[in-house]
Amino acid sequence: MAAPSPAQSPPLSRLFEHAASAVAAVRAGRSLTEVLARCPAAVRPGTQALAFQALRGLGGALAARAVMAPKPPPPAVDGLLCTALALLWPGDEPLYAEHTVVDQAVTAARQHMPAAANFVNAVLRRFLREREALVEAACRQPEAAYQHPAWWIERVRRDWPAQWQALLAEANRHPPMVLRVNARRSTADDYVHRLGEQGRAAQALGAQAVWLKQPCNVGELPGFAEGDVSVQDLSAQRAAPLLLEGLPSGARVLDACAAPGGKTAHLLELAALDLLALDSDGQRLARVRDNLQRLHLMSAPQGPSTLAFAAGSAVAAAAEPSASHGSRVRLQAADARQTATWWDGRPFDAILLDGPCTASGIVRRHPDVRWLRRPEDVTALARTQAELLEALWPLLAPGGRLLYATCSIFLAEGQQQIDAFLQRHGADGPVLDPASPGHLPGLPDNRNPLVAAAPVTGDGFYYALIRKP
Repeated sequence: MAAPSPAQSPPLSRLFEHAASAVAAVRAGRSLTEVLARCPAAVRPGTQALAFQALRGLGGALAARAVMAPKPPPPAVDGLLCTALALLWPGDEPLYAEHTVVDQAVTAARQHMPAAANFVNAVLRRFLREREALVEAACRQPEAAYQHPAWWIERVRRDWPAQWQALLAEANRHPPMVLRVNARRSTADDYVHRLGEQGRAAQALGAQAVWLKQPCNVGELPGFAEGDVSVQDLSAQRAAPLLLEGLPSGARVLDACAAPGGKTAHLLELAALDLLALDSDGQRLARVRDNLQRLHLMSAPQGPSTLAFAAGSAVAAAAEPSASHGSRVRLQAADARQTATWWDGRPFDAILLDGPCTASGIVRRHPDVRWLRRPEDVTALARTQAELLEALWPLLAPGGRLLYATCSIFLAEGQQQIDAFLQRHGADGPVLDPASPGHLPGLPDNRNPLVAAAPVTGDGFYYALIRKP
């Protein structure tokens, strides 16, 4: 990602201030998405660029800082140091010149933590003088060598013994910006032409996917506000075609964990469905509604909103708008496991279960995830996934299909989860469809067969398509 030009950005020292606060917040257990949402709009893009870089290099920055200053400084000071050290770490093309990083980090310290300014200056200048030796010493620790927590590294190594180093390296790369063209409004080829008229280089990757070679703000995309296009990774775009293959028009479909609505929208772009979108979080479900309305897949309510998200309420009022594309779309806030609170007793022809998971497959997009997760989270989330599978399976009609998906590369949330589910139900129970992609680790040798020549790889995902006899 190119550094914002001075004419476009606030002073770098101010960006350092906000990025340091973001890094400190993540280390204290807060989501970077949440922190950035509270960041002033004028500094948010630059803050995100610095924070992403800092979190991708946090393992090395912490290890190097520990060598130079064994006693951890206060969180705000440590956040500033780690941000600057990550930017000075050897590797890809730097965002800023070395002297600029040091100067602006020290300026930020003088403005907001003056007592620590000399300390920050001394640590950063020592790092530049002794960088080769300090990096070598730091990289004796796996956290610095692979820029992930030690437990995460060990789990990836155990799950993927032949590919673990490549997977960890891929997680630290900048992700491609891939778009999904609304099939009800245009095609990938047509949209590439529109981008070209704007001077934006892009490549069609199949009927709907478009790779934008230089990422940009979504507001700059032609037709985004009008619903012509969405942002969705290549791996995530596999869900809807897998679930819909051979499904008749008007089929009754459940999207069990719908927010923020990318896969929900894709389903409705490709087929006319009787679709129920569930999510346990009413506020996140509102994002599904907003996405569907932008894409003209769900009518805007007349008068007061038909969606009511009462604080502490497990179930929200359902919206039943008539959509011009022939689908019936309803949104409901509920825990999918508590079927008695939301199911009307009519079986579904197809169910999409995009289950809650560690998000270990999308850390290149969310570099804070690796530092927020704990080993016990894998066990807890795998338990939730199993509960969802058991709760939803009885709701599927005979001959129906359930697509289980997680954006994870951990086997416990993918192959091991489905193996256990199939074993619990015995030989006469669920059948794993041969079309199931299984684990997509997000490496160049595991491309989407629908776009085999794609120059970019999708995120790490797991898909299992399960049929009911």
